Amino acid sequence: MTGTIAVVFILYVIAMLGIGVWTSRMTRSPSDFFLADRSLKAWVTAISSTASSESAWAVLGTVGLAYKDGLSAIWFLPGCLLGYLINWLFLAEKLRKHSEENHAITLPDYFENHFDDKSHILRLISVVIIFSCMMAYVAAQFTAIGKTFDAIFGIPHVLSISVGGAIVLIYTMMGGVRAVAWTDFAQGIIMVLGLVILSLVALSSLGGFSGMWVEVGKVSPDTLTWMGGKSTSAFFGSMVGLLGIGLGYPGQPHVITRYMAAKNTEAIKKGTWIALGWGLMVYSSAILLGICGQALFPGLEDPEHLFPKAAEQLLPTLLTAVVLTGVLAAIMSTVSAQILVAASTVAHDVYSKILKRSLSHEKILLVSRATILLLGLGAMLIALGETRVIFWFVLFAWSGLGASFGPLILFTLYSKKVTRQGAVAGMLTGFLTTLIWKVTGLSESVIYELVPAFLFAALAIYFVSKATTDEQG
Repeated sequence: MTGTIAVVFILYVIAMLGIGVWTSRMTRSPSDFFLADRSLKAWVTAISSTASSESAWAVLGTVGLAYKDGLSAIWFLPGCLLGYLINWLFLAEKLRKHSEENHAITLPDYFENHFDDKSHILRLISVVIIFSCMMAYVAAQFTAIGKTFDAIFGIPHVLSISVGGAIVLIYTMMGGVRAVAWTDFAQGIIMVLGLVILSLVALSSLGGFSGMWVEVGKVSPDTLTWMGGKSTSAFFGSMVGLLGIGLGYPGQPHVITRYMAAKNTEAIKKGTWIALGWGLMVYSSAILLGICGQALFPGLEDPEHLFPKAAEQLLPTLLTAVVLTGVLAAIMSTVSAQILVAASTVAHDVYSKILKRSLSHEKILLVSRATILLLGLGAMLIALGETRVIFWFVLFAWSGLGASFGPLILFTLYSKKVTRQGAVAGMLTGFLTTLIWKVTGLSESVIYELVPAFLFAALAIYFVSKATTDEQG
């Protein structure tokens, strides 16, 4: 069994590294490295952007959440699809056009150009937020690699994090965003197939929907109630929190830079439907699998182990190998995209723009690749230090980025009245609210931190911009 999985995994790694080699030959300039020379077509833009936003939390985390909370986890589905809609309908095309007109390569570039900020304060704040959130995010993904290898092969996480991390770093360093987009595209296809196949096999092994209802009801009747056995206030808080996850999508730099890299308007229009279809299949399958898991694997110590366990016991060996590779695909697609964004903030935003080092294309590429290596190694060390719950650790980084950048991007695209001071206030309010809300435990006792952080950031942008416009007027 593990022999077959190892062979499939090795073939998968060779394919990913092959994409790295192929794309590295096309990478000649920073615009190539960070935005694939704005050449991505609809399918690659759509699936690579969604796959890079979903990561281990879709495959391990959401399945685990549905296992634990039952039907009440279903609010996660409209929450995420709402996020996709906000991004694709209101943000993707406008941001693609703006970034092309202003020659913006990164999100801090976009902010600085939009506000004509000569002081670099917006660039500096965005770099610090991106860097700190990405380190937490990437470390969580490496932790997920450790959990997966441990569940499948029984390999200690020290070895699995080191090997998995090294593979991601190699292909990301080679081809930049083009390598990342194409590997994400392949990984997104594997992910969706793995979840759909596994959830349908789990459902049929329980005798379809009616059989599932009976079997799950015997083990855990609360699983099949819309409130999951929670009190009304606890359920309402959790529902608003899960719906609120969608607010994070507009602020994820590793997702929205894909729209900046899209080839044209046509790619965005087609991509909208592809992305929504992909998201619907991934999340409905993950929630279905989690609920079926209650009857098939009752009393799991770690709900996030359900996906690999179900794959091993329900599928033929070869299919198990492909599906389990899907977990690693989910993790790798996100890690590579995030490391690349963090590297671009160092090489492009700090080195080229703030320190004003006028480097040749080759030098910038070299600095970018060195940053990817150092960042990756740093995140691997954090992941080796302590294993955390993937779902909530990722959500924390997700909120930090979503609340800091989401409201500001939407304001810049739809309002002419935002001032630089308003932008600074919005970013800092979003980030600090996330931090304070999480640290004081309000996320667990009241509501998921992204909802208030997003709201306060939007209010800060509006009121500070109004006050500073009046002063200037």
